[in-house]
Amino acid sequence: MMRRRDQGVEAGPLSEINTTPLIDVSLVLVVILMVASPLAFESSFGVHKGAPLAQPAVIEDVPERVELAITGENRVEVNGRAVAIDQLAGALAPLLGTGAPKRDVAVSCADQVSHGAFVRVLDIAKLNGAANIAVAEK
Repeated sequence: MMRRRDQGVEAGPLSEINTTPLIDVSLVLVVILMVASPLAFESSFGVHKGAPLAQPAVIEDVPERVELAITGENRVEVNGRAVAIDQLAGALAPLLGTGAPKRDVAVSCADQVSHGAFVRVLDIAKLNGAANIAVAEK
């Protein structure tokens, strides 16, 4: 199709509508509505907290981990309570036994304690059900 200018007839100014800004604004509005619709839909739901049906459980004051401090060749402290190394298995049984949940054990050792006593305490703790054993610095 030939325009008037191409035909040689000068009839006045060209009056074509520029639709590019109209399309740009329309696409921006469509994107905003696409993003805002799910957000508005999700925020319209109200969350209602129901009344509790059960009584809260009684929480015992049980430490999360068992702390062992080897103070001498034959002395160990279990959570601050002094125990002979021969009685360590009996002291760890209620804390780490089959009925108790698996707990971590932190072991600290004094400088004058031999390596054999340290390994013996680690073995007793592992045999009595320690989940993980960590060596702590005193």
